[in-house]
Amino acid sequence: MSYYVRNISDNVGWKDFLSLPYSIYKDDPNWIPQLNSEVKRVLNSAKNPYFKNASLKLYVCYSDNKPVSRSIMVINRQHWTKWNKKAAFFGYFESFNDVEAVKYLFSEIEGECKSAGAEYLEGPFNPNHYSELGILTDNFKIDPIFFETHNPPYYSQLLNETGFSEIFQIHTRINTNISDTFSKGININDTGDSGKSISIRKFNIWKMKRDLEILREINNDAFEGNPYFLPLTMDEYKFSSRFLFFVTTPGLILFAEYKGQPVGAFQCVINFNRLIKPLKGRIMPWDLPALFLKRNSLKELVIFTVGIKKAFRNTRISAMLIKSAEKIFQKYSTVSTTWTYDENKAIIHIGELFEMKPHKHFGIFSKLLRN
Repeated sequence: MSYYVRNISDNVGWKDFLSLPYSIYKDDPNWIPQLNSEVKRVLNSAKNPYFKNASLKLYVCYSDNKPVSRSIMVINRQHWTKWNKKAAFFGYFESFNDVEAVKYLFSEIEGECKSAGAEYLEGPFNPNHYSELGILTDNFKIDPIFFETHNPPYYSQLLNETGFSEIFQIHTRINTNISDTFSKGININDTGDSGKSISIRKFNIWKMKRDLEILREINNDAFEGNPYFLPLTMDEYKFSSRFLFFVTTPGLILFAEYKGQPVGAFQCVINFNRLIKPLKGRIMPWDLPALFLKRNSLKELVIFTVGIKKAFRNTRISAMLIKSAEKIFQKYSTVSTTWTYDENKAIIHIGELFEMKPHKHFGIFSKLLRN
């Protein structure tokens, strides 16, 4: 077999980049294709504001002129400054079970990384840390929930054989019978030192710009210390929120306010994957009315983010948000979380409180780039 790698920049290359997963997963009933239009939107460095401060390249490896593996490469020097680590990132990684193809692919990427001064290559991030990320390492026979990645079992081995090592894991949690949990009763410890002047309100659709800015500001404060985190600009937040109300409703986003100032947020989404799976990667304008109608009948809820400003973490804010969220949960049959770190005590506490068990695990991989 002969291998070569192309840096993708034309329509033919884009077609190969987007079509490769359809060949890899053609016999996998649990795979849910990403919307091709959304992949192209996110990876349009001229339009995605994340890439105002980061560079992006796309690669496809070919064997006998057929695409067999792919990845992107991202370099963000703001990350180098904040985390004092010159790490480049890879993402949107897909491959047949062909270690030589993966070696050729990453050999090309690593050369570019080293030329740019990077010392590590880490991922996958699709395309950054607040997107879908990680290599799935268990429960391959279950459909991915919204914001979970999905891949064949051999991906971890391919990366290991290419010189990568898993540096940490993230996981999701789930309770597929939340009504049974409610029948036992939920004991929310409502104590703390900010007992008065706290109120909970829903997202105000009529003041969407204001409330999106509040979400951004709360989450930037709350997640500032999370691994890989960089604060989102308002342009980035608006870009990533373009389809926000396809996957959620104003009633699924709660704000906690202390003396009228927003200090916490609880954001849920429905498991939109149930709706897009039949679309096979393409969504047409005439699909939209049916999607909105079906969305309202879905009974699978996902906790997307829970953010409390650092100055208010040891107060009643958390308990009051959870109490309000409990009323939301009672309308659903299944409640799960998006990926979380073991160190994220807030979401772990909520998961345990509502008997959400660890569901799927995802590995983040790293490779030292040697000269």
